[in-house]
Amino acid sequence: MRKYVSEFLGTFLLVFIGTSSVVIARGSVLTIALAFGLAVTISAYAFGGISGGHFNPAVTTAMWLNKRIGLADAIGYIVSQIIAACLASWLVQLFAKGLGQAANQLGQTDFPKISVGLAFTVETLATFLFLTIILNVTSKEHGNSDFAGLIIGLTLALMIVFSLNLTGGSLNPARSIGPALFAGGSALSHLWLYVVAPEVGAIIAAYVSKFLLQSED
Repeated sequence: MRKYVSEFLGTFLLVFIGTSSVVIARGSVLTIALAFGLAVTISAYAFGGISGGHFNPAVTTAMWLNKRIGLADAIGYIVSQIIAACLASWLVQLFAKGLGQAANQLGQTDFPKISVGLAFTVETLATFLFLTIILNVTSKEHGNSDFAGLIIGLTLALMIVFSLNLTGGSLNPARSIGPALFAGGSALSHLWLYVVAPEVGAIIAAYVSKFLLQSED
């Protein structure tokens, strides 16, 4: 149970701080990217020693594929992550209403300027790169446990800088599920892409790390 609570808290912090930087702070691209990246870094150092610090169903999928986590725990992690994201989005909506802002602008991910195919490519590529870094920097063989949290946070920030104006820079199904469920509209109708594309990227990263980079034990 401690592992699931840790995943809940870390994911909550990621989604709450990240989307608040969009909705409440109305930050720039760099501000938003750093908010998400630093939230992951803080959560990794605070809770990673308990659960491994996934805070993302795509990360959990890759870790399960590479046998770093069992199936039962993987399911528990993903459920905890999604519940945390939903709670975080509900609170962001509550605070936005308090400021007199639109209740359907919650930092949700969408791709109004590009095609479905291009959006799928962006999310798959960004997640693949992100997960490849995660799998290798946390590897017992040649990783760096002391700096893993910092490296992961910086990588997420850079991936969001690249993808924010294209797809909203999700790389995380839970991060998209929470806001979409409360915002509705096209974010909800396009939610499938933000679930499938990151998972595809995670699967590719898992196999690249395992068979090409030999990052697994």
